[in-house]
Amino acid sequence: MHMFNHVTQVSHKRSPVLGRFAGVLLVFVAGGPSQSAAQDHVGQYEQADIEFGAQVYSANCIRCHAETGDAVAGVDLRSGEYGRADSDGELMALLRAGIPGTAMPPNDFSSSELTGLVSYLRTMRDVDLSAVALGDAARGSILFAGKGACTSCHRVNGQGPRTAPDLSNIGAIRTAATLQRSLTDPTGSMLPVNRPVRAVLGDGTVINGRRLNEDTYTIQLLDQDERLRSLEKSELRELSALTTSPMPPATDQLNTQEMADVLAYLLSLKGLE
Repeated sequence: MHMFNHVTQVSHKRSPVLGRFAGVLLVFVAGGPSQSAAQDHVGQYEQADIEFGAQVYSANCIRCHAETGDAVAGVDLRSGEYGRADSDGELMALLRAGIPGTAMPPNDFSSSELTGLVSYLRTMRDVDLSAVALGDAARGSILFAGKGACTSCHRVNGQGPRTAPDLSNIGAIRTAATLQRSLTDPTGSMLPVNRPVRAVLGDGTVINGRRLNEDTYTIQLLDQDERLRSLEKSELRELSALTTSPMPPATDQLNTQEMADVLAYLLSLKGLE
């Protein structure tokens, strides 16, 4: 099943989330907490922005900060108190500019990504991290390759096809909640950058595949037979990103316990053999 081919469009338009894994959000260390940053933010942010921000955080921040937001010494992102940034505007500026002399580099976040990320960070303390039930990773590995049919599309540690995203390190770059949503709602959690692409050639031939690279004039796809296709955009009748995931919801095949087992297995995949 196509699990993370995607992370979809949210209800309103968003820019693609690029896989930057952008280092640490040390925005929050120096200067100590401020009163204005510690305010109650409940109800001030749109739910769609918060959900989109969770995806941006998962794609860019979780490697260093972890799902809990407290993996970096002296930094607790769930506190909602950021000494270097009292206002949301200041926080956005720091997220984009980075902090010289620290592990946090500049980032090219779009305005919508910054809005989402700030919304998520400001409300992060309200997220119930215990709400995701985890099962047995060993059982999950068997289900992943068997009943779940995940290996028909996904590659793990050098084994499996390349027609869907490689999941070898998915547990290091996604939160439990994000992975759970990808399992239960693959279309609703599909990142724009990972949407399957449909290209129609001049002779009417249709090519569906994963976008590997794209510029103004060309696009490179890995088609369903795992062949690399380099296409000139000027020669295409049509080029579009599909908005529906080819992956069925895991709940179509797995019961609640099996879902928890597969989720535990996915979280165990850290990119290490």
